[in-house]
Amino acid sequence: MSGSGGHGTGRDMCQHWRMTDEVTGAENGLDEARRQWSELNEMLSKAQQAYYGADAPTMADQAYDDAIRRLQALERQHPELASPDSVTQKVGSATVTDFAPVTHRQRLLSLDNITTQEELAAWLRRSGEGPWLCEVKIDGLAINLLYLDGRLEVAATRGDGRVGENVTHNVRTIDGIPNTLQGDNVPAVLEVRGEIFFPVAAFEELNAALVAAGKAPFANPRNAAAGSLRQKDPAVTASRPLQMIVHGVGERDGLDVTSQSGTYEQFAAWGLPVSPLYKVLETRAAIEDYIADFGEHRHDVAHEIDGVVIKVDDFSAQARLGMTSRAPRWAVAFKYPPEEVNTKLLDIRVNVGRTGRVTPYGVMEPVVVSGSTVEMATLHNAHEVKRKGVLIGDVVVLRKAGEVIPEIVAPVVALRDGTEREFAMPTHCPSCGTELRPQKEGDKDIRCPNSRSCPSQLRERLFALAGRGGFDIEALGWEGSGALLAEGLLVDEGGLFELTADDLLRTELYTRGAKKQEIENPEKAPVGGVRDGRVLSSTGEKLLANLEQAKNQPLWRVIVALSIRHVGPTAARALAQRFGSLDAIRAASLEDLAFTDGVGHVIAESVKDWFDVDWHVAIVDQWAAAGVRMADEVDESTTRTLEGLTVVVTGTLPSFSRDEAKEAILSRGGKASGSVSKNTDFVVVGENAGAKAEKAEQLGRPILDEDGFRKLLADGPDALAKPST
Repeated sequence: MSGSGGHGTGRDMCQHWRMTDEVTGAENGLDEARRQWSELNEMLSKAQQAYYGADAPTMADQAYDDAIRRLQALERQHPELASPDSVTQKVGSATVTDFAPVTHRQRLLSLDNITTQEELAAWLRRSGEGPWLCEVKIDGLAINLLYLDGRLEVAATRGDGRVGENVTHNVRTIDGIPNTLQGDNVPAVLEVRGEIFFPVAAFEELNAALVAAGKAPFANPRNAAAGSLRQKDPAVTASRPLQMIVHGVGERDGLDVTSQSGTYEQFAAWGLPVSPLYKVLETRAAIEDYIADFGEHRHDVAHEIDGVVIKVDDFSAQARLGMTSRAPRWAVAFKYPPEEVNTKLLDIRVNVGRTGRVTPYGVMEPVVVSGSTVEMATLHNAHEVKRKGVLIGDVVVLRKAGEVIPEIVAPVVALRDGTEREFAMPTHCPSCGTELRPQKEGDKDIRCPNSRSCPSQLRERLFALAGRGGFDIEALGWEGSGALLAEGLLVDEGGLFELTADDLLRTELYTRGAKKQEIENPEKAPVGGVRDGRVLSSTGEKLLANLEQAKNQPLWRVIVALSIRHVGPTAARALAQRFGSLDAIRAASLEDLAFTDGVGHVIAESVKDWFDVDWHVAIVDQWAAAGVRMADEVDESTTRTLEGLTVVVTGTLPSFSRDEAKEAILSRGGKASGSVSKNTDFVVVGENAGAKAEKAEQLGRPILDEDGFRKLLADGPDALAKPST
């Protein structure tokens, strides 16, 4: 619901309403407007019932919000359509369940949504002068706790805002919710509002257990929270890791505070779970920074976040602003772009990766999510397909968080019509026909063992080695990798650095039609001259230049480019730093490799196995013969000022990219870590640092700005004044 999370039925109708940005009622008259209003209102009413009553939404947040906005637009154009029966006038949905009804002492309202900076500015102007309290918007289940003389008397769901369901026995099983308030000055009456959530880290584990038991999985963590709380048996609720965070107050008698923030401080003193992430801010700029920060770091906390809630902090100002029939005027939810949508899974196919791993992926009806159109999403392996309970033909929940690869989260079981079918993993490689098998006994993944000549593996390896984490060959993309193999210019990656202009002239991708003056005067043609009326294109010339530059890349990039299983940039850097050359890595014992910090036995064994293959060694020899640098130059001038220290860099530094900061730490003997722990020696904090900076403060780890980082690099920890914590 608006300000609440995922929703119910009516996917096809909702897609119809989303096809146009304009309401057609004004064009077609009142009768047409009334018909549209009736269809929309009925669809949204069913959606509310599915969301609040069945905990089984089949419509994504954005689809529901779009439909609500169209209903509101119709009612603005035709005020006579608005009625008490309209979804726009309601908070939630009254439900018929096995739980006894509970009437809230004070209505539990919803929130209006905004999505743009312009809407935020307008709302701030209407709300008056600050300060404003900002907090992350938890995508969970709204709950109302009634304490009488400090003892938890009743816990109830939101329901329709007036009447909810009595879930007291279940709530008493949740760690962190006190049965008795601690301390002094406990009010005689206190309604505490908050959100119960299911930790993201535990969500997949729960769904896997449900599927294994033959039960329907939950579509998302919000519904896992709702379904876990609304159990007939409190023991089931107790078995699940539910948590709560307080975000408001209803009726109170004896609560002597004057602001929202003051309430939170008092709640914490009484032992209620209050979020450490809220802030009281004075300016629009500060609020925008808060919104932007958590937009970037929305996955760094334990629960799902779908926006930021902004509230007028002062209670007297809240009272002056009042409320509508469904939402307070003194609070608003700034919603982030959706990262989850619903779409139809048309098929499940497989891809053969650079190390031979066969990965299922979903082919879906195209859908816009997180700012881009998505048609395919990963399903990891056959075990994951079964674990998630996904069938071909399902409507599925698709998730894409920023630049993360799109992933199918779960099926929407309520929309199945019986035409869905199970996916069967192929037994032979779809690219070369080789029989598929696990690499080792017990592996969940199956692989194509034809690593030397499987066309898919060859193309994936070429594409990967050209990536930014490898040789960084910009002009060699996915199409280029395929073209070089298709034309027979390469039989494997070993010949990559031997390519010439004459070779590239045999491809269409890297050539263009020669101009008349180039044909008549070949000396005016690009390098390689004219062949069959064609010359090298600018992309072809760029590829040759990229290849020449790539020969001088540092050793860790060469190691990444070899496509050794389990060896990514972190392990490659560690190996390059310790051994200095590919010859030394090849000659090292299994124990020496495993002893390298950040490597370990599994990676060490993978490295040894890779070098035991003759044609792998032949690739290295070909590259070396073509001039690829196989050892790092030792810079004796760089003092190892960080020997034995672990440093975390978070946020944006004006003078260092992420890679440059990491290189600076590693070259001085330090360990560049990606997470803050009690073993972290220093945390370097730039702009928009987010949760890592907060964790450093919580753990009392030394914090440095960029100037402090430079001093640490130059002179080591002893040269620093006592850092701030």
